[in-house]
Amino acid sequence: MEILDHLGQDCILVAFQSRKSTHFSYPQAVPCFQFSHFPGQPIVSLDSPSSKSLSHEESAGAARAARTAMKLDEQGIPLVGGARVADPPLEPTPEFLAELSKESESLENETPQAILKWAVDRYAPKFTMATAFGPEGMTIIHMLAEIAPETPVFNLETGYQFEETLQLRERVRERYGMTVEYKYPKLTVEEFERENGGPIYATDPNRCCFERKLRVLHEAARGWHAWASAIRRDQSEDRAKAPIVGWDRKFQLVKISPLANWTKQQVWSLISKQEIPYNPLHDQGYPSIGCQPCTRSVMAGEDERSGRWSGFQKTECGLHN
Repeated sequence: MEILDHLGQDCILVAFQSRKSTHFSYPQAVPCFQFSHFPGQPIVSLDSPSSKSLSHEESAGAARAARTAMKLDEQGIPLVGGARVADPPLEPTPEFLAELSKESESLENETPQAILKWAVDRYAPKFTMATAFGPEGMTIIHMLAEIAPETPVFNLETGYQFEETLQLRERVRERYGMTVEYKYPKLTVEEFERENGGPIYATDPNRCCFERKLRVLHEAARGWHAWASAIRRDQSEDRAKAPIVGWDRKFQLVKISPLANWTKQQVWSLISKQEIPYNPLHDQGYPSIGCQPCTRSVMAGEDERSGRWSGFQKTECGLHN
């Protein structure tokens, strides 16, 4: 059971949620009714003595009313999050967006270190970083260790990551004294697969990424003003126009990409020169590493992200597009 909203004195909105069913309890003031919703089935009123089923149209209306009361979107994500619920909040007003665009242009020719220093000076202590422990992420961690080692860094631990990826967390702690925090989905892999009749990454990787990564990042982003991303513009078509600094509309906070202008060669040159820890799978034909079931090694001549979600028309998990 999860308390999702408090609507006033003695008025608490709660929900019991799963992919198979959702049970909402409304307060008397709404007026009170309770229902259990199974996708594709009518909502059943639990308060009614006769347990009368609502029609599909009534069910859909009740579900919309629940989302509205809880201020959630169609996928159960809060409509207001990220920096907009921080203290103090940041709002993407036209003036603020214009300011970010101007800052991005001014940082276009700066080094990643200078961009990170600007980000820390401007947004710390409400500046954070998400990392998947890729070469770019490890490069930024190395830079942060010199500029602002107190910066909170987190990883979206889906439960499907390679063991070699997870081992980098300890290597970061040993080398830099920084502890990367794991952010977990609400359900373990076992619970998630049991609830869905098996792994869904093989049939619906978009939904798997949403439930195991995007939903988690929406929660992790709440209260922060800005986050650092390790994307490069030359990695993919989706990332080619990424600004140095911009408003992340999906997660509702400022997104800073210090390595946007860097190339793969520049990243690996610094890794080699500074002996930055990296995932040993990169030496085994894995230029881009995500979750183990959805990552394969890349053949000669293939794009560096072609090993991600092979067999599907998918090249992004959804965090950056």
